[in-house]
Amino acid sequence: MLGECHSLLLIVSLQAQSSDSWLWQPDPETRYSVRGAYQLLTSHDSISTTASDGLIWHSQVPLKVSIFAWRLLRDMLPTKANLVTRDIISPEAHFCVIGCGAVESAQHLFLSCSTFGSLWAFIRSWIGFSSADSHALHDHFVQFTSSAGSLRARRSFLQLIWLACV
Repeated sequence: MLGECHSLLLIVSLQAQSSDSWLWQPDPETRYSVRGAYQLLTSHDSISTTASDGLIWHSQVPLKVSIFAWRLLRDMLPTKANLVTRDIISPEAHFCVIGCGAVESAQHLFLSCSTFGSLWAFIRSWIGFSSADSHALHDHFVQFTSSAGSLRARRSFLQLIWLACV
């Protein structure tokens, strides 16, 4: 890990002729404003999670778990694919930590990875129901928690299981 940090620091090139400055990424031409931040937050095209918004905030789940699930469903976790997008790691280092050769994204880690994604088949077998594997995290969450039908207690139980597994 120390070697990796050292190699990342070697990539950084300081520019003595330019001074440091703050930059508002959504609009580099203007400075930060509360109005600009509000417009960004209200107009941001993100995954529509209206069906799952109420499901991830479960009273029997620690807040940090719900926040993690919220970030997961919005693809805001520091996966290698996201770190490459933000220029934090090099594109050559974006492969799954297991070594399967796939790009390490949230979708891959939690659903399609042969090691981590296979957990869901075991859980469905343990609970005693079958369903088709979804390839989208949001769809998987809604499908998994809705498989109980309208039984509120069972649905709450499935929510707890899904949140515990992520």
